[in-house]
Amino acid sequence: MFTGSIVALVTPMDEIGAIDRISLKKLINYHSDSGTSAILIMGTTGETSTLTHEEYGDMVKWTLEFSNGRVPVIVGTGTNSTAEAVSLTRRFNDSGVVGCLSVTPYYNRPSQEGLYQHFKAIAASSDLPQILYNVPTRTGCDILPSTVARLAEIKNIIGIKEATGNLSRVSQIQELVNADFLLLSGDDASALDFMQLGGKGVISVTANVAAKEMAQLCVLAAAGNYVDARRFNKRLMPLHKTLFIESNPIPVKWACKALGLIMTDTLRLPMTSLTEAGICVVRQALTDACLL
Repeated sequence: MFTGSIVALVTPMDEIGAIDRISLKKLINYHSDSGTSAILIMGTTGETSTLTHEEYGDMVKWTLEFSNGRVPVIVGTGTNSTAEAVSLTRRFNDSGVVGCLSVTPYYNRPSQEGLYQHFKAIAASSDLPQILYNVPTRTGCDILPSTVARLAEIKNIIGIKEATGNLSRVSQIQELVNADFLLLSGDDASALDFMQLGGKGVISVTANVAAKEMAQLCVLAAAGNYVDARRFNKRLMPLHKTLFIESNPIPVKWACKALGLIMTDTLRLPMTSLTEAGICVVRQALTDACLL
């Protein structure tokens, strides 16, 4: 459940910005039918920072209800306040989710010791498996391999989503941790190379719109069939890149709507709709990937 293609799911919203239950159910059915390994809700792509605590609970409840055991559910519970992250993580202890993803604290830019103590406190608050999330371009904070190694010694910290795009991190971390510690790519464009170097999968934005293709790519990579995996990846590469031509999840929400997976591409401020120039580029990438 923590390997392969894990989708970083968008949070579908209706015209007035409320969570769209109908589209959420459609998305979950799509991923169940497509072979997605697990669904991550409340990540960056899910517009987590704009959701209330009540909406957090609703998203977990509805996602578990609609998945009905068909696809494991991971929930993002990280914030830049250790106390709040602990509270969120505890909240979902007995909810039915299989694990938590916890981002490095953004804006306050802690030291490496501060990062260690932050994640240690979160892990101590729950029996759920914890996955670290490193995305310095979003947070202004980079958890270094040596700190990852210290945290990997904590029983329920089972892996890391590395979204630096720096492939050297794979070997740097692998040299310091046990073989069962999971390395997951957080960058679709370099995910296949990441897996060839020893990563176990990807937490993917592209999987929102190319779920079958990303699942198959990961299956091929796990089997060591990189010739066919690269054939899939070549077709998807323009999509990997164009889904980030404007801030995530602006392009991928538009793409989901274009494919009929959600009813609207509504975003919450400060996110705004995909520009006309962006629409042309994303539409072409969907066409080139044989999705539209």
